[in-house]
Amino acid sequence: MRVLFVHQNFPGQYRHLARHYAALPGHEVVAVGEKRNVLQQRPALPGVRLLGYEMPGSNEAGAALDAQVRRAIARGRVVAAGAARLRAGGFRPDVVFAHIGWGEALFLKDVFPDAAVVLYCEYYYRARGGDLGFDPEFPVTAEKLLRLRVMNAPLLMALDAADQGVAPTRWQRSRFPAAHAARIAVVHDGIRTDAVAPCAEARFALPGSGKSLSREDEVVTYVARNLEPYRGFHVFMRALPEIQRRRPRAHVVIAGGDDVSYSPRLPRGDTWRARMLRETDRIDASRVHFTGRLPYAQYVSLLQVSSAHVYLTYPFVLSWSLLEAMSAGCALVASRTAPVEEVIVDGRNGLLADFLSPQDIARRVDEVLRDRDRARALGEAARCTALERYDLERVCLPAQVALVERLLRRAAPDRTPAAARAGVPAELQA
Repeated sequence: MRVLFVHQNFPGQYRHLARHYAALPGHEVVAVGEKRNVLQQRPALPGVRLLGYEMPGSNEAGAALDAQVRRAIARGRVVAAGAARLRAGGFRPDVVFAHIGWGEALFLKDVFPDAAVVLYCEYYYRARGGDLGFDPEFPVTAEKLLRLRVMNAPLLMALDAADQGVAPTRWQRSRFPAAHAARIAVVHDGIRTDAVAPCAEARFALPGSGKSLSREDEVVTYVARNLEPYRGFHVFMRALPEIQRRRPRAHVVIAGGDDVSYSPRLPRGDTWRARMLRETDRIDASRVHFTGRLPYAQYVSLLQVSSAHVYLTYPFVLSWSLLEAMSAGCALVASRTAPVEEVIVDGRNGLLADFLSPQDIARRVDEVLRDRDRARALGEAARCTALERYDLERVCLPAQVALVERLLRRAAPDRTPAAARAGVPAELQA
């Protein structure tokens, strides 16, 4: 079988699936991503032929309402041209996996009409019930509403030219229009529960201090790819004075970068960490440790020594880090927001708190830390949830593979639009 993965930041969500297919005899696996990401920063996956494309520069104003659509179409054209070269070289995939974002998937069905195109449907933007307007510090404006509508245009175009969608959670699927949701399966990417597991002997070395923490210490952890409002960093920082007042011996370890993934960008030279440190000047800095982004092994060690792990998010994409914290047996304090409530049942496998209330977050952290027996029970239940629903090898990867097998069993005419079956234009064949 021939498999093509398309993701501007490959491997992204496809690391495990690509590795699986590349390890099978007789399979040919090709991956395509943006050159500056995949060829300069990512170690190669064995058996995967990795190709990079370059996005041309643009003189168009990035703030224009339709700028994101223009960028998506431009990216889609570049990817389609590269796909056409693959086709001309004899590579015709049986299945194409592509992320729905950024425009990469827009024209893949036109180049490979007989391939099953499977989209990773991460998020669909809506004016209500999601990230927009959730946080009163960032109110809705007319411009934001209009931009939101336009941002969905490339997603709808990609869905129209795909055979199957995959969403990692039920809530994320529910954001998509009902007409398309019926073709979107819910299958999570999967967590390596064997690699992220409880460890009583774990130690975490505090960077630059010469000190380390263990399970015997009282450790409050917070992890995000970047420290920003979408992941509740601003609210967590405001909860720190009360957490420290209630827990005078607790160490707080905050891991994450100073860039922005989803939230509003600050003026050049400023970061959300610096801004919140200026605002929350009543904290004991000797017990608050910022680590920056951690190598994976150190990140796992941090989860393993955690006494209470705080995970906060807008109603938005659910982070891998929440499920990995559960797999590590952490006692969770998480936001009472829709994607989290799909995973955490309050009082059973974690505690839920009001995202917008620093006081409630601090109270629930204290609730975990003052009763270690209950914390242990919450952590054990959290790991059970991770094993039963999100284990990579036993649950998620088999479900992903079975989905592909079902698609490929369908006859080609059933999954290829009539117009596409008529033939691929010459300019898309070379």
